[in-house]
Amino acid sequence: MPFNEMRKDYILDRWVVIASQRKRRPTDFIKAKELRKPSICPFCPGNENMTPPAVLVYLQVDGRVVKDKDSDGLRHKDWVVRCVSNLYPAFTPPSDGEARISKVEHLESMQAVGHHEVIIESPKHDEHPSVAQISQLVHVISAYKDRLSYLSSREYVKYVSIFRNHGLDAGASLSHAHTQVIATPILPRVVMEELNKSRSFWDSNKRCVFCDIIEKERESPRLIRENGGFIVFAPWAGVHPFEFWIFPKRHQPTLLDMTFNEIKELAETLRFCFGGLNSLLGDPSYNFGFHMVPSEHYHWHIEVYPRLAIWAGFEKSTGMFINVVPPEEASLSLREAVQKEEQKMEF
Repeated sequence: MPFNEMRKDYILDRWVVIASQRKRRPTDFIKAKELRKPSICPFCPGNENMTPPAVLVYLQVDGRVVKDKDSDGLRHKDWVVRCVSNLYPAFTPPSDGEARISKVEHLESMQAVGHHEVIIESPKHDEHPSVAQISQLVHVISAYKDRLSYLSSREYVKYVSIFRNHGLDAGASLSHAHTQVIATPILPRVVMEELNKSRSFWDSNKRCVFCDIIEKERESPRLIRENGGFIVFAPWAGVHPFEFWIFPKRHQPTLLDMTFNEIKELAETLRFCFGGLNSLLGDPSYNFGFHMVPSEHYHWHIEVYPRLAIWAGFEKSTGMFINVVPPEEASLSLREAVQKEEQKMEF
């Protein structure tokens, strides 16, 4: 019987237990889906008045897509992608354009200033990345870039988080295909640690630590997929069963550095990888998030976390996680599923 193993993250001070003795097959994670399409979906076409005015809307006009926004008295129809403010925001713009730290009983606090938006990815309720047209995903990624450009230009914004919750277990309150964007007045802890470690590696080696990771993972058994612009692999010390990361092969700190051809390659990567995840695990709940910082030594990427395990007392009390599917076995199953997805698209 193989020994369980502890693995350290590439750069974070985080250890993960790879519990080979408790490993499970992909079919063990498949469970019945709970259907919960609402009788009235606020994100579906015809219900635009149920959301705040769109701060960005892609419209189909004479065979081409143009950009616009709603106003209080106008809600655009025939849209391709809409971006609206969240009705229940975690962060809101400051009234005076500044976020201040205050102290109460020697404890620090500050106003949660920023922005909280929803990008409605398609007028089709169920056009999630696993089944979407690649051309539609190109529009979605372009909308990500547009909102990142706008929000990161605000003086009080220090970080822009673009993330997706899919399924009940991942915290999705609505099933219509959508992404969320949150702009915060501080740099989150995990990204800050990545930034500090990447800066230290850059100063010592005159190169990017993430580029170094990509180079090594291209030759590893954890590789899942690669095209001209992107590489996908299961991380060495992945926290979640079937976790995978997506990196641009060209060094670039944020999405704003992508070319249009790279946008298309990323759209293709998302479609095939989430299609493979869908077919392998029966459309599991998942979260994904972009990690990106506008610094020359940082390298943006997407981390995808299938929600297949429950973190209990050990994980929550120690910050150490147990992964019951070795990344090498997860990558093999995902690689085969992704290849089948590509083959289906060829016919």
